Amino acid sequence: MYEELRDGLERRLQLLVEDRVDGDDEKFLRKKRLTELRNSKIVKAKAFGKVLFDDGEQMRYLVHYKYLIKQGEFIYLEEEVEERAARIENKEVIEDKEAESPSLVSTEWNDFAEAAEEFEERRIFHYDRLKAVQYAERWWNSNNPAYRNFDVNCTNYISQCLHAGGAPMTGYPDRSRGWWIRGNNWSYSWSVAHAFRWFLSSAQTGLRAEEVNEPENLQPGDVICYDFQGDGRFDHTTIVTAKDRRGMPLVNAHTTNSRMRYWSYEDSTAYTANIKYKFFQIKDDSS
Repeated sequence: MYEELRDGLERRLQLLVEDRVDGDDEKFLRKKRLTELRNSKIVKAKAFGKVLFDDGEQMRYLVHYKYLIKQGEFIYLEEEVEERAARIENKEVIEDKEAESPSLVSTEWNDFAEAAEEFEERRIFHYDRLKAVQYAERWWNSNNPAYRNFDVNCTNYISQCLHAGGAPMTGYPDRSRGWWIRGNNWSYSWSVAHAFRWFLSSAQTGLRAEEVNEPENLQPGDVICYDFQGDGRFDHTTIVTAKDRRGMPLVNAHTTNSRMRYWSYEDSTAYTANIKYKFFQIKDDSS
């Protein structure tokens, strides 16, 4: 089995996902249940693998899942990239699970040009939702080398999407104020999910948002914040990139790189019954 994992990973993973369709894998079962609750069906599932590290005893590898989902006449592709860790003894895999602390090597980044207009807090802000979504689609499974990459990269990625949509950076150089990144320095709100959630609730100029009660009120380019434990500490951020046939958001995200994922994350290993969400409509100077 070790030889298969090392030398024929893509083929082995494809067989694994095909077996999951039969309903004996916990991750796939969660995905399948959530899809069925939405009156949808996974009509095809595939996975592709890439080894990151292998010393004969420990292996880290990436799995790229693709799910073709049919909802009535509406068909779309959901994607997710997961890092997994395998433990090997005597050339046999004795443990194979989702990695608790991703070890992806950070992409090299270039310092931002220190253009004054990027930090002009009073300039008029018109949010271009299309550009934000295009950026989210372009970089959902890779890292823009113009930005630093973080081990927990979800909020950094969402911040980049919003900035691509025209949201101006404010507050530099105070890390506890505003929303900004510059070279090798950034505000907490740029990269930390909890700080970003509170920034969206309180900002009065530049990037700001209005909280709404229901996910169906969101449009592509809007943001969802997640408190998986329900303890008041927000852990994750996503951006809406499309809506399904029932008007519910489909989202893109980083850390566990995902594309067109159903917004509720009920199929995630981080999901708990205590989960809380914040739904934010992005506003601009024309709102």
